[in-house]
Amino acid sequence: MTQVHSIPSLERLNELFEYRDGDLYWKVKPSKDARIKVGAKAGTIAHMGYWRIGLNRLCYMAHRLIYAMHNNGECPEVLDHIDGNKLNNRIENLRPASTSQNAHNSKLHIKNKSGFKNVSWLEAKKRWRVLITVNGKRKCWLCKDLELADLVAQEAREKFHGEFASHGYYQGA
Repeated sequence: MTQVHSIPSLERLNELFEYRDGDLYWKVKPSKDARIKVGAKAGTIAHMGYWRIGLNRLCYMAHRLIYAMHNNGECPEVLDHIDGNKLNNRIENLRPASTSQNAHNSKLHIKNKSGFKNVSWLEAKKRWRVLITVNGKRKCWLCKDLELADLVAQEAREKFHGEFASHGYYQGA
């Protein structure tokens, strides 16, 4: 996991970067010996799929720097990519969130076997189980039909997770 560092000052961010369409570009070389070209897109894709920028031997997540640049240097502990795409760092796609809200707005888990978010087969009951978490407590429904279970899951996410409800059908990242 990438270690989170405090964000450089707004003045320093504006001195170093130009923001354009969700990306940061170097305005100046960050250090004398840097191999960075002025005008080049800053950063690279990190192992977790986020755009990362190295500065003074520290790594920063680009979305955090972008958010801070647009919010007087302030950045909350958790930021959510509204569309679920970790590489879409347009400011209008970033919003503050709690850890649980950020988790609600996640895509279909790689180990999911049903093909539908929050739906799994419960062999003991021979039913599809819909399982979601609301305020730290689990809510469960059983359905005979897979499509009905998906519908129940969608409605439950919309009711309990509100604007952070995600049905897990992302295209792209």
